[in-house]
Amino acid sequence: MSTVRNGLKYSVEHEWITDGSPATVGVSEVAVDALGEIVYLELPEVGATVTAGEVCGEIESTKSTSELYSPATGEVVEVNAAAVDDPAMINAEPYGSGWLFKVAVTELGPLQSPEEYAAANDAEVS
Repeated sequence: MSTVRNGLKYSVEHEWITDGSPATVGVSEVAVDALGEIVYLELPEVGATVTAGEVCGEIESTKSTSELYSPATGEVVEVNAAAVDDPAMINAEPYGSGWLFKVAVTELGPLQSPEEYAAANDAEVS
C-alpha cells in the first residue's frame, strides 16, 4: 500500500506541495508506484510561470509517460537538477530528495488534505 506523507497537500493529479512560499512540489508515492521505474524527467525552467492545474512538465517511466501538473500558480524559483540527472531518486524518496521544483506561490489550485487524498487512492497516511 502506498504512503501519503502527513503535512503536505495533494492535487488530484498526484502532485504534493508544501505550505508557504516558495513551496516545494513533488509527486506522491501513489503516482510513483503506478508509474514504476522513472527514467526521464522534464521540469519547468527557473523563471518560468506555472499555472495551477495546467501541465508544466513530463515524467517518463518504463511503463508510460505522464504529464506533470502544477498544484499552484507562480514563478519557478528552483528545480531539482539532481532528480533530472538521476530520475530514479524519485522512486527512492518521492517525499524527500526526489522533490521536483520550488515555486513562489501566488495562488494554490484545488488541493486535498493527506486524509482526503489517502482515502481517494487506497493509501495510508504516515
